[in-house]
Amino acid sequence: MASQSQPTSEQLLERILSSLSDDKAEDVVQIDLRGKTAIGDYMVVASGRSTRQVAAMAEKLTDRLKQEFQVGCKVEGKDTGDWVLIDTGDVIVHIFRPEVREFYQLEKMWMPASTAAAPAAQAAED
Repeated sequence: MASQSQPTSEQLLERILSSLSDDKAEDVVQIDLRGKTAIGDYMVVASGRSTRQVAAMAEKLTDRLKQEFQVGCKVEGKDTGDWVLIDTGDVIVHIFRPEVREFYQLEKMWMPASTAAAPAAQAAED
């Protein structure tokens, strides 16, 4: 039986990652947001191969979090299945179809500067 206390952001993150893995999510990236923004502690970005898989992964994830942690999630975009946003409060999850993910390149906005340093450093020199 799940405990009634609120899960930590790390517990949520661990369960989200295992759920996405169970459902065969691709290119899963986790981003530590602590100290960068108040929107949450972590962001997870993942891809599904089709709109059906994206919607199914989102549905299963929200069901698992509700059953195991009694966490209600805000969900946007599940009906179209191109890009689903799941807000658990502490962890923000984005599940994309690959083409949509490539178009928005969301990770690049949030990744540490060291991983995206080349273009930024070159722009600073100009």
